[in-house]
This record gives sequence, C-alpha cells and structure tokens, in this order.
Amino acid sequence: MDWNLRTCARRGHVTYAPTEDAFREKLHAITPVGAAWRCLRCGDFVIGEPHQTGPAEGAPIVLRGRALRDALILRLLSLERFIKGLLSLAAAYGVFHFRSHRDGVERAFNEDLPLLKPFMDKVGWKFEDSAMIHTIRTVIEAESKTLLWVAAGLGLYGALQLIEGVGLWMLKRWGEYFAVVATSLGLPIEIYELSEKITFTRIGALVINIAAVLYILLSKRLFGLRGGHAAHEAERHETSFLEVELAANEPTLPKGLRIPKVPVGTR
Repeated sequence: MDWNLRTCARRGHVTYAPTEDAFREKLHAITPVGAAWRCLRCGDFVIGEPHQTGPAEGAPIVLRGRALRDALILRLLSLERFIKGLLSLAAAYGVFHFRSHRDGVERAFNEDLPLLKPFMDKVGWKFEDSAMIHTIRTVIEAESKTLLWVAAGLGLYGALQLIEGVGLWMLKRWGEYFAVVATSLGLPIEIYELSEKITFTRIGALVINIAAVLYILLSKRLFGLRGGHAAHEAERHETSFLEVELAANEPTLPKGLRIPKVPVGTR
C-alpha cells in the first residue's frame, strides 16, 4: 500500500510554489486544462493554484514515506494507551464505588456465589483454586482506606496513560519522551509479575513495551541517540519538496504531454 497516496486521498494534496525559478520548474507544469503543481507528499500533479508560495526553505514539511509510517506506528501505540487508560479509570471508579456498597457485594460473594459451586465442579473449574476468586476475596477483605489508595493508584495510572496517548497521537516530542519514561518505569513491574507467574498475556505485554521503547528511542533519536534532536530535525527537513522531487522518481511533466488524472485537491 502506498501510504502517501492513501493520506492524500483522505486529507488532500499539498502543493507549494517556490519563488526560485530553478525549483519552481521542477514542481510546475502546463497542461491542456491548466497549470498543475506537484504534490509534496505523493509526487503527483494537481491541477489548480498552489496552496502556498514562498522561498524554497519555507516549503511545508509533510509526513511522507518513512515519516508517515512512523506516525502510523506511534498512533497505533497511542490507541493502545487510550484503551489501557480508559480501562484503568473504569477500574478506579469500580473500586471507589465498591467502598459504598461493600456490604451487599460481600453478602453476595459469601452467600450466593457458593451456590454455583456444583455447576463449577461439573465444568471442571476449581472454585477454591481460582485466581479470580482469590482476587475478589482479597478486595472484599481489604480495609476501606486501602481500597481508596488502590482507586487513587488506578486513577493516576489511567490519567498517565491518557496523557501518553495524547502526546503520541499528536506526534509531539514531549509525548515521545513521556512514553519512553513512563513505559520504562513499568517494565520492572512487568518483569516481577513474570517471575511470579508466566502467561502469554504478560509475555506479550512485556515484549510490546520493550519494542515500543526501543523503537521510539532509536527512530526519534531521543536522549542524544543517533545524533539527538539536531539529527532528528535535519531528518524532518529532508521531507521538503527537494527530497520529494527525488523520491517521486518522475521527471517534470513535459508541457502538454498528458492531462493529470488528479482533480483539484484541498489541503
């Protein structure tokens, strides 16, 4: 899939008219139906006036190629953070709400749940050995103050996940730093959980988080890696129209040679 074309189809093309004649000729063409300008993202020609004009160094930086792929990966990570954040906030609300209805839940657990034991025995579920049952019993027997701290911890964790998700979705530099630090701080906890019990879910979560930290660190050149911020900015500016002209791998459209198939786009 050509992500450049897909993004242009969804958001519209981005055209730019440089004031320098040498660069202007590479991005401009005359066709039987009017002037056309090359899109800085996908490299195709778009009939109509350019969206912007100015010196070459002022050309807008658009996400294309590798940068576009990186943005997609970061936004997929942000969706995972949003889901975890919302689930954590929901759990925090559940624990906090439980404090006010503790007696009813405890009565149902002690009196009604055992009635299901014969059915559980038939389906092979060991009622006494169930980790879920032990967890529920621990929560019920916990002090009210302890439950309040648990709710506060879940709420804080959920809020941090949402902040991280916002930063990654907006492709902000601070969001990348925040994601690396927050995820790294959680790795020791995940490793400790694996030392207690190994499950595919825990292994998968640990692998995903380690891969995410390494990917963001290296691809975004955080903490001075691979040249740091200066190299990162230089890499971003390589997506200017000069690099797009080379990446498009197509010579400037000869005047009157063909009619572009792309209609007038909107940015």
